Amino acid sequence: MNDGLLRYLSLEWIDALSAEVADNPTLAELAGSHRIGITQVVTGGPEGDVIYHLQVGDGAATFGAGPAYPEDVRMEESWESATAVAQGTLNAQEAFIKGHIRLTGDQQKLIEAQPVFAELSRTFSVVGARTEYR
Repeated sequence: MNDGLLRYLSLEWIDALSAEVADNPTLAELAGSHRIGITQVVTGGPEGDVIYHLQVGDGAATFGAGPAYPEDVRMEESWESATAVAQGTLNAQEAFIKGHIRLTGDQQKLIEAQPVFAELSRTFSVVGARTEYR
């Protein structure tokens, strides 16, 4: 790490995002009316394949290493696609349409959780300011 930066998808990065998600009162509020478990798989990164999850429900939102349980949705993508989306050089919706992100599971549940993702995006930006993509 350089200058206190977190390497994207490293365990330190996952831990930092986990802390931000846990401390976000808006996500906790949204978790009172939404329930979803999402597993993200990123392949071919500098540390190998990385699996992390977002679990929302019962008034709590958690983010961490490993798969979601229960898992409603799984997204798989390459390191190149993940970093491009994270840095804003590839639109996530375009990545889905072009097949750069493979989605399996309950797509309706994913659509219904859009308010969660809007808030999660703001949370990602906090950690993103301290993230390096190499």
